[in-house]
Amino acid sequence: MWNQRQQLKRRALLEERAHAMRHHPTESEARLWEALRGGQLGLSFKRQVRIGNYIADYLAPAAKLIAEVDGSSHVGRGAADARRDSKFGRLGFRVVRVEAEMVLRNLPVAAELIRHGLAQEASMLK
Repeated sequence: MWNQRQQLKRRALLEERAHAMRHHPTESEARLWEALRGGQLGLSFKRQVRIGNYIADYLAPAAKLIAEVDGSSHVGRGAADARRDSKFGRLGFRVVRVEAEMVLRNLPVAAELIRHGLAQEASMLK
């Protein structure tokens, strides 16, 4: 019973945090959202979505693809990011990571990396 209450509390906290993150994105997240929103890459994306005990930056539900923007908070967190990606993988999601600096300097290339991830996912489903 206690564990269930803790889980519900954690979910509510994550939903609150995701909501706040949608309304106060980093500059790189805001720019990438402009390239993803409205089906511009051929599929619909949602932003800052709670999946399990994590918040994914962008999710294309139809392709089960997660796009993550790695900014300065990810420096030195390679092992933690790999564990997180592995957990997403066990839930049936693939993860594409793009550097925040790439989004800021060359948005078309960042969007193309995600488009490539979508194309790979589509070919795996055939």
